[in-house]
Amino acid sequence: MPADPTPTEVITSTTDGHVTTWTLNLPEARNPISGPEMVDRLVELVADVNADPQTRVVILTGAGSAFSAGGNVKDMADRTGMFGGTPRELRDGYRRGIQRIPLALYDCEVPVIAAVNGPAVGAGCDLALMADMRIASTKAFFAESFVKLGIIPGDGGAWFLPRVIGPARAAEMAYTGDRVDAATALEWGLVSQVVEPEELLPAARALAARVAVNPPHTLRMTKKLLRQSEKQDLRGLLELSAALQAISHHTEDHREALDALLTKRTGTFTGH
Repeated sequence: MPADPTPTEVITSTTDGHVTTWTLNLPEARNPISGPEMVDRLVELVADVNADPQTRVVILTGAGSAFSAGGNVKDMADRTGMFGGTPRELRDGYRRGIQRIPLALYDCEVPVIAAVNGPAVGAGCDLALMADMRIASTKAFFAESFVKLGIIPGDGGAWFLPRVIGPARAAEMAYTGDRVDAATALEWGLVSQVVEPEELLPAARALAARVAVNPPHTLRMTKKLLRQSEKQDLRGLLELSAALQAISHHTEDHREALDALLTKRTGTFTGH
């Protein structure tokens, strides 16, 4: 038996230029995300990206045939790990465990692209929903399958799902627990592209490159505005927009963008 992965191996992180790729790296177990090592590592990676001005985009994908099977069903059946204990202990376990993932990804300052290579089930489906953009392989499917196990979406899926595909389709997925194949996911707006498996990462990298070419501070402030738009009224968002725009007008990257446009060349942005 191979040794269990260390906490730094359950998700691998590689960087190419301004794009960082995170790969869920427990393929034999179909990349469950409920274990403490996976939670800690993902939270750590988000903190690293937020602190690194050179990172402009993140791609999130899974090793092996699955994107993520979500919770560890064996632990659930055995009532061990985060699934063991009294109701109070279970509640605290969710709050200190898997619920740190949606909070971390929601606060990730750079755009995140989920490259969904295979099944995204339960919490794995919700993990894909936590990304800003999603591209799916033809082999991918999505299932908000908690009801099939007699439980509810404990990781924030009930918040993310209707915001991505609307309340009626979110209700259909959550109440039936049925699979949604890649073609249907595209029709419903759950993903923006469906490609053949061998084209998934190239397509994700191409999208990431289209994002990363832009000024990094502008990307982060634009994401902040999109996040705030989910909870502020128009007047409040306009006030925040005015403040961030005032900052933008005084950046070197803004001057560079204008000059590049006027001289018909590609801009070079430094984050200043």
